[in-house]
Amino acid sequence: MTFSIITVTYNAVKWLERTVQSIINQTYPDIEYIIVDGGSTDGTIDIIRNYELQIMEKYAFKWISEPDKGLYDAMNKGLKLATGNYIWFMNAGDRIRDSETVETIYQLQFTIVNSQLSIGN
Repeated sequence: MTFSIITVTYNAVKWLERTVQSIINQTYPDIEYIIVDGGSTDGTIDIIRNYELQIMEKYAFKWISEPDKGLYDAMNKGLKLATGNYIWFMNAGDRIRDSETVETIYQLQFTIVNSQLSIGN
């Protein structure tokens, strides 16, 4: 089960790094990370490039940087790039508190599905 985590940014140099680090630190292996940048000019792209190889060593990674028509346009671009079973939008500056959060979500979902299958038998 793949989780597509999408971060939409624009001139977020002050905030993006903490978000990227919290995603890199996740223990769950099946993550697709997507960053959609609105054509930042403040160093945001440098942060993406600095972490690009590190992200790609663990997860599928896609990013684009181009002008957009606002937040919802950027979110829709991210959705078009996403291939995961679940979509999670994280703003630049947000962080996943615990490195096992995505793993825990997976385990809970797996447990719920199995319990529903047991009820049906």
